[in-house]
Amino acid sequence: MAHRNTGALDATGESVAEAVQIARMQAPAREQGRICVFCGSSIGNKPIYAQAARELGSAIGEEGHMLVFGGGAVGLMGEVARTARSSGAPVIGILPAFLRGIEPPLKSAEELIITPDLQLRKARMLALADVFVILPGGLGTLDEYFEVITTTQLKVHAKPIIVVDIENYFAPLRALLDRIVEQGFARADIAAYHEFVSTPAAAMERIRSLLKACAS
Repeated sequence: MAHRNTGALDATGESVAEAVQIARMQAPAREQGRICVFCGSSIGNKPIYAQAARELGSAIGEEGHMLVFGGGAVGLMGEVARTARSSGAPVIGILPAFLRGIEPPLKSAEELIITPDLQLRKARMLALADVFVILPGGLGTLDEYFEVITTTQLKVHAKPIIVVDIENYFAPLRALLDRIVEQGFARADIAAYHEFVSTPAAAMERIRSLLKACAS
C-alpha cells in the first residue's frame, strides 16, 4: 500500500495546548487504530529486542493501523517504523528539533512533525494516539511511559497502555510500582491503568479487543 510522504512539518512555535488541539484536528479518518509506540533509540544487547520491534511493526501494518512514533530511524524505534511502513502502515514521526542530528529522522515516514522540545513531542503523541505500546528502552522510554500513565491517573485521558515485557525486561519497573503502592505514594488501582504482556502478538491481541470494544 502506497502512502504519500508529506515531508517535515515545523511545529517549533507551538505551545503544549496548541499542539494537542492541532493534533486532534489533523488526526486522519481511519477504520483502525493509531498506535503510538515508545521504545529505545538504541538496539539493546539482545537480538530478541529488535526481533520484537519488527514483529510489532509488521503486525501494525498488516492489521491496517497507523503508527505514531518518535521519528528517528535508529534503534528499536527505527526497526518498528521501517517494518510498519513496509507492511503498509501510515507512519507519523514526531521529533524534537534538537534531536535531528542525534537521531536522524526516518525518511520513509508519511509525515514528520518537528517540535521545539520533548514536552511538545509527548503532547502531540498523546493527542494523536488511540493506544500506547511500550517496548524495551532507556530513560526516554521510561519518561514517555510515566507521562502517559500519570496523565491516565490524573484523568487527562483513558487510552490503553500496553507494556511488552520482553524476557522480563520490565520486571524492575513492576517491582518499583508495587513498592510505590506499598509505601503509600499511589493507590493500588494504578494497576488498572496499564497491562503487561510478554510478546508483540499478545499486545496486538489486546489491541484488537480494545479497539473492538471502543467501536461497539
